[in-house]
Amino acid sequence: MNDPIGDMLTRIRNAQSRGMGAVTCPSSKLRAWVLDVLREEGYIRGYERVTGKTGHEELRIELKYHDGLPVIREIKRVSKPGRRVYMGVKDLPQVRQGLGVSIVSTPRGVMSDAHARAANVGGEVLCTVF
Repeated sequence: MNDPIGDMLTRIRNAQSRGMGAVTCPSSKLRAWVLDVLREEGYIRGYERVTGKTGHEELRIELKYHDGLPVIREIKRVSKPGRRVYMGVKDLPQVRQGLGVSIVSTPRGVMSDAHARAANVGGEVLCTVF
């Protein structure tokens, strides 16, 4: 797998389009950090580490719905393995005039764009969520 973050985002997008309550994906630290930001911002209920059928550790992501509709309307990968996107603190994008969130990997950890601006750090823009 070349793009583990992109794979996780696609699994979330596909599961929500099918109306599933939870989805699993292989576990990694970076994926868990991205899920921490999604949980803090209220886009997912939470996640837990479980052992899969093959014995490998997996992340079980609890999806969130409001009135039967997914909370995540749009989730897009910005920085890809073929084209990394780095931005300074002044250039961090606002998603839908601040209604959405950009997830940024900074030297101080993975955080939302609002937290990155507050900490005055830039970094790699991993994805945008609305």
